[in-house]
Amino acid sequence: MSVDAKTEILARIRGALADQPAVPQTPRAYRKTSELSREEIVEMLEDRLLDYKANVFHETAETVAERIATQLGASARYVIPEGFDTALLPEDRAARRAIVDPNDARKASALGVRELNQVDAVVTSSTVSCAQTGTIFLSGRADEGRRAITLVPDHHICIVPLDSIVELIPEAMARVEPTAPTTMISGPSATSDIELERVEGVHGPRTLDVILLG
Repeated sequence: MSVDAKTEILARIRGALADQPAVPQTPRAYRKTSELSREEIVEMLEDRLLDYKANVFHETAETVAERIATQLGASARYVIPEGFDTALLPEDRAARRAIVDPNDARKASALGVRELNQVDAVVTSSTVSCAQTGTIFLSGRADEGRRAITLVPDHHICIVPLDSIVELIPEAMARVEPTAPTTMISGPSATSDIELERVEGVHGPRTLDVILLG
C-alpha cells in the first residue's frame, strides 16, 4: 500500500467518524473495597473453588511440603518456575523430582510443549485471588513462571498465600501489573460446548489443587 493510499483510507475513516456522538461517561458506582473480615473472605474463596471442583487445602509453612508430596504421589516429575521457593517443596527422590523451568522461553533449557505434556504436574505460586468470583490470578512473576507451564500439564498445584486473597475484582486488579501476561483460573479447565456434556482438561489442567498458605 502506498503512502498516498494509506493517507486516503485514514482520511475516509476520520470523515466517517466525525459526526459520531460523544461516548457517555461510564458510571462506576460498584464496590471497590471489601467490608468483610479476613476469615469471611477466605471462606468465600474456598466455597467458590470447591463449587468449581477444585481441591482446597489449608497448610502452613511447616506442613505445605508434605501436602505437595501427597498430592504429587510417590512417583512424579513436576515442573516449577525458576523463582519458586524450594523450601516449600518436598525433597527430590529417585521417583519424584522437580524440573526447573526458566522464565525466559528463549533459553535453551525452557521446556517445550511436548516436554510439558509429559510431566505429571506443575507447582506455582500466585499473584492474587478474588473470593467474589473464585478466581486465581497468575501474572508471570518469577514464582509463577511462563503461561505455558500452567496450561499444558494435566495437574496444577497452586499456592495461594492468605494475605493475597481479596474479595472484589477491583481489589484484585489493583494488585496485577496492567502489562503482565495475566492468566485467570476459576477451577480446573472444563467446557460444556459439545452437547452440554462437561469435559475437563480441554483447555488446561484437569486437576487443580489449591493450597491456602498461612
